[in-house]
Amino acid sequence: MQYIFVVNNKAERSSLADRVEREASELDIRYSVYRTVGPGDAARYVNIYCDLNPKDEVCFVAVGGSGTINEVVSGIVNQPNKYLAILAWSGTCDFVKVYPERSFKSVRGIVEGTAVKVDIMKVNDNYSLNVINIGFDAMVACYSDIFSAENAENPYRRGLVRALLFDRYNKIKVVADGERMSRRKRILQATVSNGMYCGGEYFCAPRAVVDDGLMEVCSFRTMSLLTLLRIIPAYRSGRHLEDKLCRKLLKYKRARHVEVDSNDLIYICYDGEMIASSHFDIDIMEKSVNLILPAK
Repeated sequence: MQYIFVVNNKAERSSLADRVEREASELDIRYSVYRTVGPGDAARYVNIYCDLNPKDEVCFVAVGGSGTINEVVSGIVNQPNKYLAILAWSGTCDFVKVYPERSFKSVRGIVEGTAVKVDIMKVNDNYSLNVINIGFDAMVACYSDIFSAENAENPYRRGLVRALLFDRYNKIKVVADGERMSRRKRILQATVSNGMYCGGEYFCAPRAVVDDGLMEVCSFRTMSLLTLLRIIPAYRSGRHLEDKLCRKLLKYKRARHVEVDSNDLIYICYDGEMIASSHFDIDIMEKSVNLILPAK
């Protein structure tokens, strides 16, 4: 097995490659380190490498946050001798919280780990390993990206405030395996999940199983700002599927195919990445990714 460490090479994370070199050099493995040069570069690199070396047995190790993981895994879907591993040293890595008994913090843990097959979601021509956000949550992420690009102070908080003011009534239709996920024409938000957590702290899909061939679909209808503030603690802790107030406001279903439609151009957020369209087809691809689980 060859290990290729794909490192998010933002300025504040440049030391990650040096840390990889230190830990990997102590082990008897074949490895190399690739430092990305910008957004989308990890996906380009992995895709080109796999096209040029289809028979090589390679473990691509994503060293960064959810965006880096998404770019790396998108290049190895349904590749029988290509593997994904994760070093959660920086950024937000929500997907690894599916495995609380494992530590995704050392190169040795990956080398001594075991391979399992997990599902991945396909959304139009893109892939999502963890969670797809629709409506309110997606707009918070969208505004946060805009404020970050402007070097604004507290970009997430500013994005949240703007979404609270303007994006609680979204005319979006979500249909899961033929069943509409809202009785009303407008929703607050919806999540389509393979993993369990999103946004660094929200336990959005407590019943998710990453290798069962099903997605967890949860849609909240529109509500007042006061009601939204009341349900946030239950949503953050994963109690929303049992909480009495939340159950009056949401619809939940496990599904294999989801359609999202709007008369307008809308953004959705998948694993921290943004795409815009008026129609999205989301499908589960069962056990299409080889994942290296670190040794316990």
